[in-house]
Amino acid sequence: MKVLIFCILILGFVSYCLCERWNINAAPTKNNIHNVVDYGARGDGVTDDTQAFLKAWSDTCGAEGASTLLIPENKIYLVNNIEFSGDCKAKSILIQLKGKITAPPQQGFKDKSYWIKIQYINSLTIDGNGVGEITGQGSTWWPCRTCPRPRSVFFHSCNDLTVSNVRITNSPGGHISVNGCNNAKFSHMHIQSPGDSPNTDGFDISLSKNILIEDSAIEVGDDCIAINGGSSYINASRLACGPGHGISIGSLGKGNSHEIVEEVHVQNCNFTNTTNGARIKTFPGGSGYARKISFEQIQLKDVKNAIIIDQHYGVKVAAESAVQVSDVRYYGIKGTSASDLAINLKCESCYNVEIGSINIVSSQPKKKAQSYCKNFHGKIGSTIPKVNCN
Repeated sequence: MKVLIFCILILGFVSYCLCERWNINAAPTKNNIHNVVDYGARGDGVTDDTQAFLKAWSDTCGAEGASTLLIPENKIYLVNNIEFSGDCKAKSILIQLKGKITAPPQQGFKDKSYWIKIQYINSLTIDGNGVGEITGQGSTWWPCRTCPRPRSVFFHSCNDLTVSNVRITNSPGGHISVNGCNNAKFSHMHIQSPGDSPNTDGFDISLSKNILIEDSAIEVGDDCIAINGGSSYINASRLACGPGHGISIGSLGKGNSHEIVEEVHVQNCNFTNTTNGARIKTFPGGSGYARKISFEQIQLKDVKNAIIIDQHYGVKVAAESAVQVSDVRYYGIKGTSASDLAINLKCESCYNVEIGSINIVSSQPKKKAQSYCKNFHGKIGSTIPKVNCN
């Protein structure tokens, strides 16, 4: 009996030692919370924390049930080009971004088209808690106007995505790209780069469906939102846009391509000091359609090209074929124009376009805002300036 008890004790001790050995490299977790600091992140703004982030992500993605990646506050994490990829075992993932993530200078990821790539992940929530920030060191890139510049955050094939309360600043190129995603919501975001920073779109959306952007401020050097081919059911509400190039559908049809966009609705937004307001742009020679689009209840302040459909984008003479623009509504757009031409409907194949309850006056004393209209088929209601089509 004594021998048996002794053997049991020895086996228990050996088992404990083996378990400790197998877990020696595992960071401690509590309630499936994976803190990047526990994986070696320094957060001093100097040390490269990329590997710590990747290790923490691996455990977050591989956990059972609901899992959290925690990026603590009061620290600056230097992170190089990085990918957070699925397929994840976790049924849902929360990234709590409480600190600041900063990119290296240009040479750190000069050959990449993105800085942070998040792909093939479903049921992902990113919450900045009102303090989380991602900053891209764009000032080291912008002087070279011909250099390809990476996007800061690139979401690819992510479904049921929620991003809120995050500040994204100074991106080398576009700030947020959404590609191949379904059912994504962005709210209470603050996107910011200087108004003269090149190609720094706030949001680029392509090949995506059911995307909502709301209650956010976008101050950039290019489009506040660019909605590209293959996108549908895009809603933008209660946004402050400017500086920037406004909210654009397209450009569509470049290189004689076939592209489609439909069910885009922009409402209750403010545009301030933007080079465009509500814009649809297509290349001549392309095919496809942009349809079921509305811009409603828009307030303008010192906006150039407040309402514009440009089907001659990039050329002076239009081709015979064009992307068809139809079922478009401009309603309740008011404010001041910083350009002589406030309404520019330069169509080739525009059908069932409705424009009404428009009141746009010049921001320059003693000047009158003007309008231009060509190849327009639709309904014209009350507009200032008056729209006459030929």
